[in-house]
Amino acid sequence: MTASVETLSSSPTTVKALTSSRGVEAWHVESDVVPLIAVSFIFEGGSAHDPQDKPGVAQMLARLLDEGAGEYDSDAFQERLAARAIELSFNAGNDAIGGSLKTLVKHADEAFELLRLALVEPRFDKDAIERVRAQTIAGLRYQQNDPGVMATRRFFEEGFANHPYGLPTSGTPESVAAITRDDLIAMHRAMIARGRVKIAVVGAISSDNLSMLLDRVFGALPEAKPLSIIETVGLEKIGSRIVVDLDVPQSVIRFGTPGIAWRDPGFIPAYVLNHIYGGGSFTSRLFQEVREKRGLAYSVGTSLVSYRAASMTWGYTATKNERVVECLDVIADEMMRLKDEGPSDEELQKAKDYLIGSYALGFDTSTKIAHTLAQIAFEGLGIDYIGRRNALVAAVTQADIGKAAERIFGDGKMLTVIAGRPTGL
Repeated sequence: MTASVETLSSSPTTVKALTSSRGVEAWHVESDVVPLIAVSFIFEGGSAHDPQDKPGVAQMLARLLDEGAGEYDSDAFQERLAARAIELSFNAGNDAIGGSLKTLVKHADEAFELLRLALVEPRFDKDAIERVRAQTIAGLRYQQNDPGVMATRRFFEEGFANHPYGLPTSGTPESVAAITRDDLIAMHRAMIARGRVKIAVVGAISSDNLSMLLDRVFGALPEAKPLSIIETVGLEKIGSRIVVDLDVPQSVIRFGTPGIAWRDPGFIPAYVLNHIYGGGSFTSRLFQEVREKRGLAYSVGTSLVSYRAASMTWGYTATKNERVVECLDVIADEMMRLKDEGPSDEELQKAKDYLIGSYALGFDTSTKIAHTLAQIAFEGLGIDYIGRRNALVAAVTQADIGKAAERIFGDGKMLTVIAGRPTGL
């Protein structure tokens, strides 16, 4: 069996675009440094396609895929994984159901067979469903006392009201209690399909051997049927300050402004801008102004959030109830100062130098490389993105930063959710 391979030499690692004889596509980095194989895969879909009255189906599905498959019940399946030190896990987010596999080369056949069983023949045994259901509900009830979880959940409810992104991805105790085995089977049939998956494989395996294993696993999946379209949405209620009343001495704050998606040409300038504003852990303006100069909070930061149908700039902090207004004023003032004046040339250069220099740290293990490649493929950024990324960062100018600030910061208004009992609002 011969794989069709296209090699891209512009990346720091040699990434091959492989197509198996049955048409399964993957990105492959062959490396014999250690006798390991790491696989990362992402299926288009996710919790945005949960039934509206039953949020939590996709996450419950992801938790059940390795709870028994084929002829093996949950205990037997886990024992086979453990006996050969095979690491297999699944996860679900708004836009995808993904997973990863790591195995020694000598156990590759067994590892890929267990992956095939989990994807193609999950059992959804009643006892496994009820155990996972109970664990999930217990976790959700525990989180009802967590200010951070409550603030985050309310932020999404308000920011994406009447949209799938506004529903809790883990569900609620009530919705999880209502999920049936048929719901899980229907979600599995809709999501886990050929033509909807991006795959990256890193390790000591040849293209031909990998092609055979990919055919065995992913070639056995049914062909994908069209998913419902998730309507593009912007962050709502910008300018609002919403309080979740909790009797705690310190308020937890979540704040957000519009964002720029990873697939957008303006993402890299926005990424550099975010590093300067709140993304740099100890060097960002928010860290310096909120924590170092005023002692308002122990931690504060921002990040760019990119979904299939939405994007935002998302921030977090926590402070004493009586200092919430001061903290929010500092956050907003620094936002507008950065937009109006821009960073200094030195500040911009330091940000770019850090982002360029630290990028390689995300590729120090096979698993990290596979995960990053799968994510790049999922976003449609191109197989050469790793090779191009640092040049894109280096090319960011003050004018680019200004355009990004205009799109993200706008008039300085934010959607803000505070969990606690802030005074002075």
